[in-house]
Amino acid sequence: MKTERVKMLAGESYFINDAELVEIRYKTRELVDQFNATGPRDTEDKQRIQSEIFGEVGENVHIEKPMRIDYGMNTKLGNNVFINFNFVLLDCCPVTIGDNVFIAPNVSIYTASHPLDLEERKKHIGSAEPITIGNDVWIGGDCVILPGVTIGDGCTIGAGSVITKDIPANTLAMGSPCKVVKEL
Repeated sequence: MKTERVKMLAGESYFINDAELVEIRYKTRELVDQFNATGPRDTEDKQRIQSEIFGEVGENVHIEKPMRIDYGMNTKLGNNVFINFNFVLLDCCPVTIGDNVFIAPNVSIYTASHPLDLEERKKHIGSAEPITIGNDVWIGGDCVILPGVTIGDGCTIGAGSVITKDIPANTLAMGSPCKVVKEL
């Protein structure tokens, strides 16, 4: 029989308040609180805590405070990643952030979904789809990336965009919903 964690990672419906999942979220949030409490010059502590929060952390990863993270362990950060203030990550499924990625302030990444059926939603049932951000991507401020999205290599996403569908490589995309406006 599959655990709720296995179902969650596989993109299947799962019970959000499963004891194992709740405990993982508590531990992650405790680490995130520690990270958010560090001083601006505490770079060694920040790097140590980042490596405890995330599944993989590349070289030269810089994250500004504050951030809010659900699981952390389901996320891989590449090399030369900069994440600005007020980052929110609901990583119920794998999230991959490539190399040379710049994420502006107030960006939210949501792998999580909830049922449209009210009775299912009352039972605290959820599902999730992975998100992939390629290499050499810039995501503008106040963007929201929704479940199942892949953003291709070399993309720029305009500020305030809601990314609901895949964005092909080497394009400028923007809007709500986000659409390609130019090839780069």
